[in-house]
Amino acid sequence: MEFNELSPEILDKASNMLKAIAHPVRIAIVSFLEKGDKHTVTEIHKKLGIEQSVASHHLVILRDRGILSSEREGKNIYYFLRNPNLGKMLKSLGDCCKE
Repeated sequence: MEFNELSPEILDKASNMLKAIAHPVRIAIVSFLEKGDKHTVTEIHKKLGIEQSVASHHLVILRDRGILSSEREGKNIYYFLRNPNLGKMLKSLGDCCKE
């Protein structure tokens, strides 16, 4: 199916997902999680070199907009991409930015 053949509802959902990701920190989070691993907020903030509160703020946005899922294991909450194709999309976007 071609993208221009999609329903208005699907196009609206796609637009909202892109808006949710459209921030440098959120792009970095999605890129970090694109390998399919699950990570805690501590692992994410350390890997990206940002404050834990900043990472938490952006994780909540991504989870609330349906980009990420989370699951609790004991005291820890692990975050992961709801759909692994989002990581592929960002990889393609990064390739376009290198040109």
